[in-house]
This record gives sequence, structure tokens and C-alpha cells, in this order.
Amino acid sequence: MRIRAVAVVGSLVAALVAGGSGMSTAASGPPVAAALRPCPERASVQVFREGGIPLLDWRENLEFDGRGTLWVAHVTKHRIEGYAPDGTLRTSFPVSGPGGIRRGPDGMMYVNFGVNPLTPGGGIMRFDPAAAAPKPEKVVAGISGINGLAIDANGNFYVSRELATGVLKIRPDGTEDEEWTKKADVFGTNGLEIVGDQLYASVITDTSSPVVRIPLKDPAHHSTVTRLSPNPLKIKLLDDLTSFGGDLVVASFRDGELIRVNPATGRSCVLVNGLRMPSSVRVPRAFGDHDPQRDLFVVEASGRIVKVTVG
Repeated sequence: MRIRAVAVVGSLVAALVAGGSGMSTAASGPPVAAALRPCPERASVQVFREGGIPLLDWRENLEFDGRGTLWVAHVTKHRIEGYAPDGTLRTSFPVSGPGGIRRGPDGMMYVNFGVNPLTPGGGIMRFDPAAAAPKPEKVVAGISGINGLAIDANGNFYVSRELATGVLKIRPDGTEDEEWTKKADVFGTNGLEIVGDQLYASVITDTSSPVVRIPLKDPAHHSTVTRLSPNPLKIKLLDDLTSFGGDLVVASFRDGELIRVNPATGRSCVLVNGLRMPSSVRVPRAFGDHDPQRDLFVVEASGRIVKVTVG
């Protein structure tokens, strides 16, 4: 478990070095955020699940299945966990190095595996969230250096790579759309979120901490929504992001923040600070009485799962 944590931290260090070498997105003239101010909305933080030893209890990603279960990718314990709305652990099962996890249009859950940069081959697994004892099966194999995941309405997979150029597009049959991937030539993507016909990505390796927009139908015309670090010495190490109230909310792993970004204007503010290495943020979907209009759930490398209530 310790080796696993060191490997994952190593990938973040490597990403920072890459960013310092000047690699960035191809867009020109994006908005550059000044020192971010607090958002006008009030937000409170409640611990949904306590963590253990930071980094060794690293919960990497999360997703709601729309059937009353929160699924969490626990990267250092190599397992997927399913939680009830009251925080009870309902089930867990092994997956090697799980990363991005998302609900597909077919109602199945999909999760990246082998996100450890030392793992020679990773891919995507699928499991049925309604099964009494979910059994993951491989859908895609033989891809390395992967992290975030998004799935469009047609079942195409989009996979981020922290130390490579191009967001991978993989068709439902498991074949790569190489032309699309080549055109989506953004280096060092991490979190991914689809809103309408746009794919949004956070970039972890660029010292300006950009959020990028990639049109699903025209990936060559990707552009930068905003750059959240005007000071290159204060790279935010942006992680996962989600759509919330018409905006984007992105996690800053380094600064312990959730940053709210207007995708139309790039205007940004800090919604929450004081988190402990947040790695993913999602809006609850049919999860008890948790309100998708006001609530956000966050997993951290500290091992905690927290609920943020806005307003």
C-alpha cells in the first residue's frame, strides 16, 4: 500500500516538472484569473466518511449511480466501495489501481484501472451497480498512464493522461478513435466532464492551471476557458471537475480548494477552501435526501469523503 501511494504521488511530482518545462494548452488569449476571491455564496463542509492515514488512505474518484449508491475508487487499497446515503459501506470489491469512475448511458458503472504510472497496462472495467455482488469485467485493456474518465451519450469513452498529449477517445467496441485523439492534443489532462456537446478538462501539468474546452464534434478547436494560476510558482495541481448550477467546479489538489468557474466567461472564485488534497468532486444523483441543486461530494487523498452544501 505504501508503494502504491508513493507511485501516485510520484506521478504528481512528474506532472509538476513537466508543467515547469513550459508545456501547455494550444489556445491563445484565454482569461487569466487574478488572485481568486471567495465566491459570494456561503458553503459549509460536513464529513460524510472519515479518512485514515493521508495518502495511504487515498480515495481517488467517485460517482453516483442514480439508484441510491455512491461508488468510490479507493486507489491505495485497490478496491471500489459502495456507500448508502447515510454513509454506511454497503459493499466493496477489488479493482487494481482504480481511477476515474462514471455512470454510462446504459446504467452500468465504468471505472479506469491501472492508474499507477508503474503499471504496464491499464484500461476500463464495467460492473452492474444493481447486482448484489458486483463483478467487474474488462471492457478496454492495454492503455497506460490514464486517470480521468468521461462517457458521452453514445457510450464513447474519453480518458485523460497526465503525462501524455491527447485525450484518448475509445469507441464502445473498445477501439481507439485515433484521429479524434490526435486532434484533442492537450498535454497533461486530469479531470474530465461532458456538458452538452463540450468536453471540459482540467490540466495538471501546466503551471498556469488551465481549464480547457474540447468540442466533441471538432476536437481540434479546443480552447482554454481560464487559467487559474497567474503565478507559475503557485500551480494548483487541478484534479477532477464537475458541472454544477451551470458552472464548473474543479478541485485544486495542492491548495485544498473547490474553484467555481463560469465556462462562458472564465470568471472564477473559490467556493471552498481548507480541504485535504481533494481529488474528485461530483453532484449527488438520486442519493437519499441529498440535494443536487445545493450539494457536492468530494473525495480526498486524506481518505475522507466530505459533503459541501452551498447556500
